[in-house]
Amino acid sequence: MSTDLILAILHHLGVFTVAGVIAAELALIRPGMGTDKILQAAKIDALYGMAAGTVLFIGFARVFFGLKGSAFYLQNPVFWAKIIAFIVIGVLSITPTLLLIHWRDKAKKDPSFLPSRDEIASVRRYVKIEAHVFVLIPILAAAMARGYGL
Repeated sequence: MSTDLILAILHHLGVFTVAGVIAAELALIRPGMGTDKILQAAKIDALYGMAAGTVLFIGFARVFFGLKGSAFYLQNPVFWAKIIAFIVIGVLSITPTLLLIHWRDKAKKDPSFLPSRDEIASVRRYVKIEAHVFVLIPILAAAMARGYGL
């Protein structure tokens, strides 16, 4: 099996993991969520961070060690649009992550803790925006793979 194929497989699995985590967060983070859901959402959010880091690391490994070579990617504005979308998602994820950590710590100290409806609505809004921006990534990847931006 070639290095390029292994990197492509790992990159795609990471991207699908990020998509699954975003969906799981939207399913879990709802009004009335109790301690069990808060702790579960915090764990899933940690997985989100690990998966996103893996996608970024493997993605850049593909740029420099993959079949197409760095020249294909680094001079392509579609590649940079994809990177910008990824960065936007990362920035958007900061607020939900900080709130989930806060909720987790409060829930561990007080099992009756419930986040306010406004906080839950805020986190859901951020995660929904992340999901919408995330859709751009496979669209841009497919365009780039077909030579757009060159």
